[in-house]
Amino acid sequence: MLEQLAQSEYAQWVQVSWGWAGALTLHAFGTAIILGFITVMTLRLFGLFPKIPFAALSYLVPFIWVAFVVQFLSGSTLWLTKPEQYLKDGMFEVKLFFILVSVVMMWKFQGMLKREAAGWDAASTPSPKGVKTAAACCLLWAAVVIGGRLTAYLGSLYPV
Repeated sequence: MLEQLAQSEYAQWVQVSWGWAGALTLHAFGTAIILGFITVMTLRLFGLFPKIPFAALSYLVPFIWVAFVVQFLSGSTLWLTKPEQYLKDGMFEVKLFFILVSVVMMWKFQGMLKREAAGWDAASTPSPKGVKTAAACCLLWAAVVIGGRLTAYLGSLYPV
């Protein structure tokens, strides 16, 4: 079945056209948006960027989810070109683990923002739990990025 996926018209188009470069570019933009926005949010919760109102942080969350969908679709396109190789790749499995944990933490972070942001003003301070959740999201998404890069460089060295 994996061979059929890799030989599909779509996978072949991706391999012989600008499909690979396009998917990789979208994947990189999705990564930049997710990690960039979460980093800004986390740093704001740590007290940096005081001119950004705390309540404005929740407006960034939909962009993060859209970027995640873009990453999922572009990542699936990249995976489709050589699914058997990726499934044998130990680093790819580590990356998938971090993605799953990151999505769960982002969901929790989003809920925390909805609960707490309504009452925040310039003098407010976020809850310690909110700050820890934001920091965990930031670190987990960074681990996804690192896992993705290591998949490209080390994956075949550590097969499952």
